[in-house]
Amino acid sequence: MRVLIDTCVIIDALQSREPFKDDAEKIFILAANKRFDGFITAKSVTDIYYLIHRATHSDKDTRKILSNLFVIFEPIDSAGLDCLKAISSEISDYEDAVMSETALRTGMEYIVTRNIKDYVKSAVSVCTTKDFLDLFEQNNAE
Repeated sequence: MRVLIDTCVIIDALQSREPFKDDAEKIFILAANKRFDGFITAKSVTDIYYLIHRATHSDKDTRKILSNLFVIFEPIDSAGLDCLKAISSEISDYEDAVMSETALRTGMEYIVTRNIKDYVKSAVSVCTTKDFLDLFEQNNAE
């Protein structure tokens, strides 16, 4: 299963944001154990760097966190075509439209985010962390 993880989920786990951290951490564990193929966009990586660096105040520490993150989640590029298609997307938030187009082009089965309302018109299935964990459990119980 190919799953694109949104920035908010990554930050929830890395910064132990309540009440979201538990489900985000479970997703990290499943991805780390190769129970599904987890991906993040290169654009997310720059956002993650910025948000983590604000907490660590250390470039070296932040880069180490990113290195560890890349062991769990593979970064994928958003293409120029994704950006162009996102302009005419029915998804109103442009950044989310680019993520949806990237997910579609790269064959993702799901986008996991806390912000599902902006993805209502996504061509790729979108779910919350809890919904993804429930779906994962159902698929692996059969």
